[in-house]
Amino acid sequence: MTTTHGVSARLYEHHPALGRHQVLDARSLSYRHPGTNVRAGTVHWQPKIPVLDQQHLFQQGIRTSLLAPTPEDVDALGSCTANAATAALSVLLTEDQCAAAGLDITDAVAAQEWAISLYSEATRQDEWLARQWPEDDCGSSGLGVARAVHARGLIGSYHHATNSLGLLDMLRGGPALIGMPWYNAFFEPPTNGNLADLPDWRRSGIAGGHEVCVIGIEQIAWTDRLPNRGPTPVLPDLDRTVLRVRNSWGASWGLDGDFLLPLSIYAELRREIDAIAFRPVTA
Repeated sequence: MTTTHGVSARLYEHHPALGRHQVLDARSLSYRHPGTNVRAGTVHWQPKIPVLDQQHLFQQGIRTSLLAPTPEDVDALGSCTANAATAALSVLLTEDQCAAAGLDITDAVAAQEWAISLYSEATRQDEWLARQWPEDDCGSSGLGVARAVHARGLIGSYHHATNSLGLLDMLRGGPALIGMPWYNAFFEPPTNGNLADLPDWRRSGIAGGHEVCVIGIEQIAWTDRLPNRGPTPVLPDLDRTVLRVRNSWGASWGLDGDFLLPLSIYAELRREIDAIAFRPVTA
């Protein structure tokens, strides 16, 4: 991970089904979501848009050359950051606000094309990258797409979670984008959708970086730490607390397009994960 002027970037190898890089800006610490010790329950946020698919663009009738001045059409695009952001926005915005933004919440193809245009803007917000799309399918970051959404005036601000408590607390107010290292085993989740049930996933190797949208806390359990030392924080049980996450590979993948991520995997991979939530525009 390289650091320049307070910005740290971890770049992953290109993969057309993925496309996320990890970018951390020291200034983001001022917008960190504080975790509380309140025992929160389960929560679910339903995106208004259908499950998007950044792959199989030809099958969907999407021609990238008609959306941007690309030299040729491509069947897959590393637009995962924009796809995740589009899912989150469809929760945050009302139907009228989505329509005003040009986001068709009834049509998966139209929504995917909208996400592709957002991807282009995100790559330009990622000034720490030497390339942009459509010139190059270079990928982008959660921070870059958050800046792009903010530049469009669709959100008032965005904030970050840097630990398990902060993430859970953030999810009480809406969905969250998380960027994570994507292991090869994760491409084919088990029938129950829980990544923890994949044998030897750690040994499968990292395929690249991927941005997804956490749409709920599927189950949650709490535990008290160090009870012999007086009042202590209430902490989530990492193995028994499970997040539901929306992917962008179509509704036929995983659990109707979703997968389950135990908080234990989040905690294990946290150094390569960033979590961002959008805040609405206020009058």
